[in-house]
Amino acid sequence: MQVAARPTPGPTRDRSALRVALVVSAAHVVNDMYASFVPPLLPRIMGELGLSITLAATLAVAFSVAAALPQPLFGFLSDRYGRRGLAVIGPIISGVFVSAIAWATGFWSLLLLLIVGGIGSAAFHPSGASYAVRVSEGKGGGARYSVFAFGGSVGFAIGPVVAVWLAQSRGMDGLWVAAFPVFVVAPVIYLSLPSGRSETRDAHRPPPAPPSEVLRHLKGPLGLIFGVSAVMAFVQRAFLTMEPIIVAESGGSETLGAIALTAYLSAQAFGTVAGGLLADRVDRRKLLAHLCFWALPAHVFAVWIGPEGLIGLMAAGAAGFLGMATLPPVVVMAQEMIPTGTAVSSGIVMGLAWATGAIGVLGTGMLADAMGAQAATLLSFPVALIAVGLALHPSLASDGAYTAGSHV
Repeated sequence: MQVAARPTPGPTRDRSALRVALVVSAAHVVNDMYASFVPPLLPRIMGELGLSITLAATLAVAFSVAAALPQPLFGFLSDRYGRRGLAVIGPIISGVFVSAIAWATGFWSLLLLLIVGGIGSAAFHPSGASYAVRVSEGKGGGARYSVFAFGGSVGFAIGPVVAVWLAQSRGMDGLWVAAFPVFVVAPVIYLSLPSGRSETRDAHRPPPAPPSEVLRHLKGPLGLIFGVSAVMAFVQRAFLTMEPIIVAESGGSETLGAIALTAYLSAQAFGTVAGGLLADRVDRRKLLAHLCFWALPAHVFAVWIGPEGLIGLMAAGAAGFLGMATLPPVVVMAQEMIPTGTAVSSGIVMGLAWATGAIGVLGTGMLADAMGAQAATLLSFPVALIAVGLALHPSLASDGAYTAGSHV
């Protein structure tokens, strides 16, 4: 599909696209910091509220689903009515409600706060990803998405440390302090992003993809990419949810659980960069298959030996790197499949896929109550082989638009 020519010179357009990617990456740091608050605090929450592993996993899954499931809807709205409002309001909602979890009086009030905070995160991601990739700008979408995803991974990595530090230094009641950063960043993000409504009125912009076209793609190659993303989301979410519980069951401290997550999430930041750069240079189908395959032994080894020593932390880092490196090629491939529906396609392979993967963690939690957290988590990881099979499906190789270096 050829995009209408634009009067702006190529180098200027490239710089503008990179600047926007950097802006939404900064917003992504703050937004995703709140998304990783809950897992390291689960052992503390379990003790204070008397929750089982299944109920504790339910809290983490509820936030993940709320942060993911509405993304296609928010993407649909972004494609039609502009992206800037959702890109700014989403992190504010997430920051306020996640920082308020210490005021919950029981399981249900805590669940409600996490769901609302998750919805805020869901509002941000499709518009942010669409701003970053900017399929209409041509080559380099993978690199631009890696900039955006790197910001989210940095936020994810610092979230556990911030949450545990606040909980230990100020008590759970002190978590409300974490809401301040988003109010500092939000005005800057709003003023720095191009107006979404002006973009929707752009004479060169084709009309947004109708729902029927999106569903047609979802029945084909987009559905395969969705499956890859959902399986790998499950693998990563299982690690993030269960690792602090595994550490606590083995007698480790809350701080050690947070360090394990930080090692995993910090490496994810570099995984997004590597995945984005490779997505612009090699066959994305083969890239996905290799990443999904090697992520399996990496996750198994990290959980098997634990994070007590340097080797364990390095294993956690390798698992995080390989797991998150799958995301840039997934998102770029999806956006290239529906270039007039970039936000909604991002919402499908990020949000809807993440929600599907997160729900599976409930099964891991129930297994953990029956046989222990470590054994249940190890039994869950082999589903990564399903992602390998989906990535190698022939229909993803039948269209050059889904391989590196193609032009939309």
